[in-house]
Amino acid sequence: MRAIMKTKFLIPAAAAAAFALPTAAQAQDVLPGEGFIGVQAGVHDLGLGDIEDDFGIDLDSSGTILGVFAGYDLPLGPGAFVGAEVNYNTGFGAIDSEYGIAGRIGTRLPGGAKLYARGGYQQVDFDLDEIFDEDLSGFDLDDDDGDYILGLGADFPLGGSLIRVNLDTISFDTVRATAGVGFKF
Repeated sequence: MRAIMKTKFLIPAAAAAAFALPTAAQAQDVLPGEGFIGVQAGVHDLGLGDIEDDFGIDLDSSGTILGVFAGYDLPLGPGAFVGAEVNYNTGFGAIDSEYGIAGRIGTRLPGGAKLYARGGYQQVDFDLDEIFDEDLSGFDLDDDDGDYILGLGADFPLGGSLIRVNLDTISFDTVRATAGVGFKF
């Protein structure tokens, strides 16, 4: 049931992104930078191994994520840029959903590839039933948390498209690896 509900969210989000592309492309004529929008997938490990070891319990501490991202980069000079991006991911396993915003700073290589560091805020909604493999609906438990996100990434041009990879951590407690494809405008 959750997978159906998550899919019902992704379809409207993708449609909204498709309608936003022409407007964003028109903004390119006014702004000196480069916008991007795309889809991504990855794995988010919550790093619960210490709890498992300390208490001798088996926890499902990772989840697959699937979502969308969008952002804009402005040139700082020859080869350098600064930008911002947002993301929304729906999850499977230990993650119900997550969303966030991050600033990025990096360098553009001669072939057009971008290498960057990013930092911002990420909110995560956990699926406690999946983590503990128990029905916890009768308990009033806090199942979301947010904190700073730090990461490194790279965007590789492919015509008007891009391929991206990122490795992030949320407050040095979790590890999140994502890969995506998108469009530049």
